[in-house]
Amino acid sequence: MAAAAAPGEQEPTLITCPDPPIEHLDKHGYLFGHPIAHSLSPIFHKTIYDNLGLRWSQLPLPSTDIKHFMELLQHPNCFGSAVTMPHKVAILPYLDSITPEGRAVGACNTVFRRDGLFIGTNTDTIGVRESFLQNVTSPAQCFEGRPGMVIGGGGAARSAVYALVKFLGCGKVYLVNRDAGEVRGVMEWCRTQGYGDGLVHVASKEEAEELEGPGAVVACVPNFPPVTPEERDARAVVEVMLGKKHKGAILEMCYHPTPWTEIAALAEKAGWQVILGTEAVIYQGLEQDKYWTGKELEELPVKEVKEVIANELLKSKL
Repeated sequence: MAAAAAPGEQEPTLITCPDPPIEHLDKHGYLFGHPIAHSLSPIFHKTIYDNLGLRWSQLPLPSTDIKHFMELLQHPNCFGSAVTMPHKVAILPYLDSITPEGRAVGACNTVFRRDGLFIGTNTDTIGVRESFLQNVTSPAQCFEGRPGMVIGGGGAARSAVYALVKFLGCGKVYLVNRDAGEVRGVMEWCRTQGYGDGLVHVASKEEAEELEGPGAVVACVPNFPPVTPEERDARAVVEVMLGKKHKGAILEMCYHPTPWTEIAALAEKAGWQVILGTEAVIYQGLEQDKYWTGKELEELPVKEVKEVIANELLKSKL
C-alpha cells in the first residue's frame, strides 16, 4: 500500500512486479530494491551457490512494495534477502530484530532468518573493512594510527565511518561533502550511536592544509565532475588531502557504470593505492552468504566470485 501523501503533494507511485518463479529451486532469496537492473548481486550469489552445488538462487525483485516483499519472505524455502535503495531504512520497522551494526548504521542491506524471525543487518560495514584488510599489504604503514576520511554523506557515509572507527581503529575521521547539512546529519547520527566523537568536517582546502593526512579514505559519491561552488570546494579538499606526503589507500565505492572514476584517477596519480568498489561488493556479499548458508569465509568460493566480477568489469569497459 502506498504511503499517504500530504495535502497538495502527489501520491507516491507504488512499483510492483510479478512473483519470480521458485519451483525449480530448493531455496531462494531476493534482491529487493528499485532500480536494480545494473546490480551484480544476482550473478555474484549464483556463482556462490553453483560452486557449492546448491540449487539456490537470488531472485531480483524490482519493487517498492514492502508489504508484498514481506509476504514473499514468509515462504518456508526463502533464506532471506539483500535489500538495496530505496528500502535500506524503510525496511527496519518490518523486521523482528536488527543486529548491533545494523542499528548503529541505521540501515539494513541484509535480511536473514533465525528461529522463525526476520533479522536485519548491515554487511556494508564488513565490505568496507575487508576491502582494506584483504588488499592492503601493510596496514601498519598504510592507515593504522592515522586519521581516516570519508567523501560523501548519507547512509553510505555512516557505514564507512563505522568501519573506519570500529574496525580499522581510526580515532579521527574527516568528512568531506558538498552538502554541509548532510555532514551535520552524519555527525549527529554517529555521535548518538557512540562512534562519532572523532568526526571532523573539513569544508575548505585551507582547513585541509592544516590537518594531518589520512591513511584510509572511502569515497561514497557519484562519478560526476564538480560544477557548483560547493562541489568544487569539496573536490579541492580531496585534492589537498591526496597530495599530502603520506600515501595510503582509497576505496572508491562508486562502481556503476564504471569503477574507474575521477577521484580514483586523482588518487592513483597522487601515488595512492586505489581499491575498486567491487571489492566492497564482494566482501559484503560474502558476509551475506555467511548468514544465509551458515558457512565461514574460507568455505566460500572467493576466487571464483572475484573472477566473475572481474569479467563483469571488463564488460563495463567495452
